[in-house]
Amino acid sequence: MTNLNQVKISSPNRGKIGKAIIYIFLGIWAIMVLFPFYWMLLTSVKSYSAYNSEYVPKLFTLSPTMENYISAFSAVPLGKYLANTLIFTLSTTAFMLVVTVLAAAAFARFNFRGRSIAFMLFLALMMIPYELVIVTNFVTITNMDLRNTFLGLILPSITSVFYIYLLKENFAQIPDELYYAAKVDGTSDLKYLLKVMIPICKPTIITIIILKVIECWNLYVWPRLITDDVNYFLVSNGIQEIRESGFGRENIPAMMAAVVVISIPLIILFLIFRKKVMAGVLHGGTKG
Repeated sequence: MTNLNQVKISSPNRGKIGKAIIYIFLGIWAIMVLFPFYWMLLTSVKSYSAYNSEYVPKLFTLSPTMENYISAFSAVPLGKYLANTLIFTLSTTAFMLVVTVLAAAAFARFNFRGRSIAFMLFLALMMIPYELVIVTNFVTITNMDLRNTFLGLILPSITSVFYIYLLKENFAQIPDELYYAAKVDGTSDLKYLLKVMIPICKPTIITIIILKVIECWNLYVWPRLITDDVNYFLVSNGIQEIRESGFGRENIPAMMAAVVVISIPLIILFLIFRKKVMAGVLHGGTKG
């Protein structure tokens, strides 16, 4: 009887200890993930002289300054880099969304000869290394005389095999009965796509849009390769220009201020739509 009471008493304690260990581990992990962002923000509000006088880095500052943020916009055309990136991101995402929705709908809804083989070959494109694709794209864009143009930046990024596959799987989960009922009512395929398929798969579409925006905002290799005119620099390859021609390699606080300004839009975007991103991922992994 005594042993049973001890088991009943100790079992809840083991559960609490297990939860405490998990929370401690998650807390340590969160600190490890968030510390670089804190350090970036802290460094950006330190003056150049204060930063260089710290032989041992300090985890706080008693005299924050905004002069680094002023320098970020005055020493280099950071505002132009942001505007170029915004144009590139919105245009690329809009074109990509049209291509992705139409391609996914075609693979999911239309029965045409060789559909399975075509889709299999289409998925095989994911196995091709990005370096091989980017070389081909560079030669093509150069031959079309589209270097240092927004069109040259945008064209190679308006399609994605992964996004088409993800949305196709969502479209395929929509019951065929809805399609047959819509056809009985005289609904065209395009209207069915706009009125039925897209609203049902809206969480996944929103997730694709957000992921594409983040991808475009952080894109580095292609803009660096295809543009050498400062008028077409994006924030990703503009950072290198800032480092080389703007602040110099030693003015780390000003560099951190520029990085903070560049990072803020993505942080705000994620904080606003984080629930929709999770809903889209869950919706994409649920079989109906």
